[in-house]
Amino acid sequence: MILVLDAGNTNIVLGLYKDKELIADWRLSTDPIRTADEYGIQVMQLFVQNNINLSEIEGVIISSVVPNIMYSIEHMILKYFEVKPIVVGPGVRTGINIKYDNPKEVGADRIVNAVAAHELYNKPLIIIDFGTATTFCAVTKEGNYLGGAICPGVKISSEALFQKAAKLPRIELVKPPSVICKNTVASMQAGMVYGYGGLVEFIINKMKAEMIDLGEEEPMVVATGGLAKLINEEAKSIDVVDPDLTLKGLRIIYEKNKE
Repeated sequence: MILVLDAGNTNIVLGLYKDKELIADWRLSTDPIRTADEYGIQVMQLFVQNNINLSEIEGVIISSVVPNIMYSIEHMILKYFEVKPIVVGPGVRTGINIKYDNPKEVGADRIVNAVAAHELYNKPLIIIDFGTATTFCAVTKEGNYLGGAICPGVKISSEALFQKAAKLPRIELVKPPSVICKNTVASMQAGMVYGYGGLVEFIINKMKAEMIDLGEEEPMVVATGGLAKLINEEAKSIDVVDPDLTLKGLRIIYEKNKE
């Protein structure tokens, strides 16, 4: 079995693969103050609850967009699993050709998503990740990562309203029945859900037009991340929602580099 680990700004997502089957997955909160032993105890508890022995883990792969937790995470893997993890970054084989001005600037999670979607669908792609930030990535059928767009995530925007507007409350992110709402909470929910649906549709259409101008076929749109299903209800251009896309990409990259 292999352990795949994606460290984001809000959550650390762990997945356990047996061959190509995802047999378990968990989320931990990202905390740069937490030590290697604190992370290790949490992971050990998850394994015990699922009757999994740490000695069964033959390899680990990590992607991270949070540099200041990497020492603790890598040290935890070395101490508790006794394996050296593969860390997604320069020198790791992905099968993706990054066309960014500076390839080192591309977040590891965006590369991992691109690898997974390219391997799974083998088409021109627009990949949207609804995480702490919402990212849009364009990938050609040949596996060239062209670049993309980044905007604040839905939760960040909702939290900013609560923090910066004195009379606006913190809200649950759910879709209200209409855009014309008769109370403040529903009005904020409408702005978040329908507003982000419109934002996503607009960026998708612009990216599609630019990719077609470059000679690509109309790209397939794949979405992932915690709020992908919610926004998908309003963004009709999304073709597939795959909540495990990042974990799948990590497994694929591990297979390319395990030797």
